[in-house]
Amino acid sequence: MILYSFRSAALAGLAFCVLMMAVALGLEHIGGLHPCPLCVFQRVAVIAAGIVFAIAAIHSPAGRIGKAIYALLSLSAVGVGAFIAGRHVWLQSLPADEVPSCGPGLDYMMDILPMQDVVAMVLTGSGECAEIDFVLLGLSLPAWTFIGFAILAIVPLRQLWLVVRQK
Repeated sequence: MILYSFRSAALAGLAFCVLMMAVALGLEHIGGLHPCPLCVFQRVAVIAAGIVFAIAAIHSPAGRIGKAIYALLSLSAVGVGAFIAGRHVWLQSLPADEVPSCGPGLDYMMDILPMQDVVAMVLTGSGECAEIDFVLLGLSLPAWTFIGFAILAIVPLRQLWLVVRQK
């Protein structure tokens, strides 16, 4: 039964987050693909989910409430990441004449704007986020990232299932 424990699910989620970040960093540093602002936000969501999974694995709460809180927190991070990746795919699917113009860089925006405005501007999108720099099996990198988030969502959903079944 250890294979299906809450802790092993959290460790599996953490391992998948580490894999997703390793691929992202490898593509950046080895492949030369620099992340756009939406890519950076997707990475933040992966890291947030990974942190929740790591804390859940270390803490390994015995009670249903603690397990449910960790599962819901990680599911929230994964859901936000999937939303951002989906938005990124949508931007890439727009016709060229409908793509938003390129705005200022993320570093510049973070220096001069409040975080709420930065998030709003990034989610609105820019021309650089609509560029497709990498395609594998007919899917862009944000599409693969969306698939990664969908797979990752299985872990907190499994954890919630374990909470519901716990007596």
